[in-house]
Amino acid sequence: MELKTYEKLVAWQESFSLCLWIYKITKNFPAEEKFALIDQMRRSAQSIPMNIAEGNAKRSQKDKARYFEIGIGSLDELHCQCRIALGLEYIDQVIFEKANDHIHRVSYLLNKLRSSIL
Repeated sequence: MELKTYEKLVAWQESFSLCLWIYKITKNFPAEEKFALIDQMRRSAQSIPMNIAEGNAKRSQKDKARYFEIGIGSLDELHCQCRIALGLEYIDQVIFEKANDHIHRVSYLLNKLRSSIL
């Protein structure tokens, strides 16, 4: 099976990995968060690889950059949500640091991708 063009992007690969990991860690959150923080974190995490994929399909550099910027915004949103989860003790400091590191890596890659087309 041939990879789609976006699947070859390291930024997409890392953001996809982050998304799957967020799904795994939110399984352990309290049930009352199902339609609140869990849903928000998962949607933010999904938004990142989906916007990279959609942006990569756009023809104009301006459109590509716009979608990559939306992904960057979703990363910041996810970081804040992880900090909330830490504050509520749904995750510990070790998990937060892992999330923080992964988010920063994806942010670096996505910003470099965005810069490369401008």
